[in-house]
Amino acid sequence: MNIMDSIFEKARAKQVVVAFSEIEEEKILLAAKEAKEKGICKPLFVGKKSVLEESAKQYGINVSEIDLWDCEDEERLEKVIIKYVEENPMYSEKSMKRKAKDSLYVALMLEALGEVDATFAGLSHTTGDVIMAGQMIVGLCDGVTTVSSVGIANIPGYDGPEGELLVIGDSAVCANPSAEDLASIAISACDTTSALLGWEPRCALVSFSTTGSAEHELVDKVRSAKEIANKQRPDLKIDGEFQLDAAICPPIAAKKVTRESEVAGKANIIIWPDLNVGNIGVKLLQQFAHADAYGPVLQGFKKVVCDCSRSAPVSELVGNIAISAVRAQGGK
Repeated sequence: MNIMDSIFEKARAKQVVVAFSEIEEEKILLAAKEAKEKGICKPLFVGKKSVLEESAKQYGINVSEIDLWDCEDEERLEKVIIKYVEENPMYSEKSMKRKAKDSLYVALMLEALGEVDATFAGLSHTTGDVIMAGQMIVGLCDGVTTVSSVGIANIPGYDGPEGELLVIGDSAVCANPSAEDLASIAISACDTTSALLGWEPRCALVSFSTTGSAEHELVDKVRSAKEIANKQRPDLKIDGEFQLDAAICPPIAAKKVTRESEVAGKANIIIWPDLNVGNIGVKLLQQFAHADAYGPVLQGFKKVVCDCSRSAPVSELVGNIAISAVRAQGGK
């Protein structure tokens, strides 16, 4: 069974409600329909009934079996806004009514209120749009300073602690993280990995130095991130700074890491020091190791918010829906 088969199986075992607000998009309608047919989640369209009817007719897609939360129902919408503002008094009803003109914000309000378990978007909204809306409406987890992402790399021939699988991040969102941001990324990656894959996280913060073999401000940032992460979450196995080989190869770790470490040589999560390294790293894995990279999976929000690629085929969207569904199970 490959990794995606396992994730699909987990999603079916405990269905959650996933909100889809971009109901004008053909691929969203198709992906939500397929997700329902495969039993991956309980999809809920959030938007105007007139828009859904027009889109379904235009694309010839029968979505009659999927429930709709109709944003044209003004009385129902007003009740949600009032309830959301009561729980989040930093916002006014007036401002939320303006935001509710975009159904993504309505879906996120429903999620914040516990009426849905995850929100899926990214075709008619940019990644920045999704992140901004998620930060405003759902908010970040306690102690998390930045939204970030992880991916799952399936690397042919790699013999790591989880076989051919390795979690990597951030390869997509946070360009130049501070030490505090790196600590947040590492903590979020551990929580995401545990929820999604059921692994015991062993997270390595990588650099061009291994435990003091080089001195530079870039290395200092990684060292500081490790200290911050350990202080904030002493329950997690987060260590560094390690060169990549010292993080994942036991014989090299035995030579380079002279102190005790529960991570060195057996990391199943790698945290890049910045997006330059992350972007190049994932592409090296794809081009030279012929790895499949699943994701990116947004993390750091209090609840699950998924941003998908506009160029992704429907099959990939369905896979991302399954990943979001499994992550959302932890909040049930």
